[in-house]
Amino acid sequence: MTAGDDSYGCFCAGGFEPVAGAVVGALRGLTFAVKDLIDTKGSITGAGNPDWRRTHPAATAHAPAVQHLLEAGATMVGRTITDELAFSLEGENFFEGTPVNPMAPDRLPGGSSSGSAVAVAAGLVNFALGTDTGGSVRVPAAFCGIYGFRPTHGAISTAGVVPFAPTLDTVGWLARDAATLAIVGDALLPKMAMAPVGEVFVAEDAFALADQEVQVALGEVIDVVAPSHQTLDVFPGTVDNMVHTYQVVQAMDIISALGPWLREARPRFGPAIAPRFASIWEYTTAEISAARAWRDKLRLRLAELFVAHPDAIVIVPSAPCFALRRGLAAADVATFYRAALATSAVASLAGLPQISIPIVRKGGLPTGLGIIAARGRDRALLEFASSHSYLA
Repeated sequence: MTAGDDSYGCFCAGGFEPVAGAVVGALRGLTFAVKDLIDTKGSITGAGNPDWRRTHPAATAHAPAVQHLLEAGATMVGRTITDELAFSLEGENFFEGTPVNPMAPDRLPGGSSSGSAVAVAAGLVNFALGTDTGGSVRVPAAFCGIYGFRPTHGAISTAGVVPFAPTLDTVGWLARDAATLAIVGDALLPKMAMAPVGEVFVAEDAFALADQEVQVALGEVIDVVAPSHQTLDVFPGTVDNMVHTYQVVQAMDIISALGPWLREARPRFGPAIAPRFASIWEYTTAEISAARAWRDKLRLRLAELFVAHPDAIVIVPSAPCFALRRGLAAADVATFYRAALATSAVASLAGLPQISIPIVRKGGLPTGLGIIAARGRDRALLEFASSHSYLA
């Protein structure tokens, strides 16, 4: 496949020579695409930004995640557009364009794994690799009506991946069906047996941030899957505590990972992204200390929950609303970010796995049922999705 085959605008310009997978393997016959944040041998990883591309050479090896998929038999057919340096949840790229959401062409696909989500949703590949720091697989999965998976932090190597916020970054993937999502997990995740999902908790404070229509759509599904579920609040403080904590932690990570390049290259960013990078330098010592304390509180709260209920899951909305309309007012975008970051930050700050199961109501827009499990319980989530594939 080349960019010329791509009517959805999800592949990077310049074409791509397919890389065949091994002749024998569980993924033989499947095709995949790779977010332009992940190295593929012989190609420059552009990270959605022309100055990053200009200042970096072609990769000399595939990222381990890519290599594992090739060794399992899958064929890599393209590189997909990402929001600049992954600093967005909208799915727009000022320099490379906005991929078309196949489920709602008048709406955004969600980011920053926008191209990967669109390639999967449009049926151009069987699955695609993305990255998820603060929702960048989970949000586009919900917006595009497909499955998305964020693994336990550290479960999959991020070597060969452009760093954004390393204590939050993960390599995730997207697929149209639960079976494909699970078989990709077999190739990427540590091999281990584990008990199936047990108790089900619904995070009331996270659901309160979602639009009413999303709450209704997901509530109907929860009543079918777990009519005797329990409820809890996952935020250790207010919504604004969660958002600010995530933003400060992310900013400190960005400075650590990208600060030298930002200072030396003085890169150009699009009008939506430039202010975000400018803001990372503004946090005070007191704010940094407070953010670390709030992160510790969140981790402790979830650790205590999963010690008491090791096989439990916590359900949250994958995104607080349906796919955003193009050209939305800045105030509406800010409202979206407040809810989306607070909700996505639960798994991100705690380093926990989360799956997004697509929920599509007849005649309506898709959304995503987000399910969080204890650290290392990745396979239990994939098995849960496979056993409840009727939901999608």
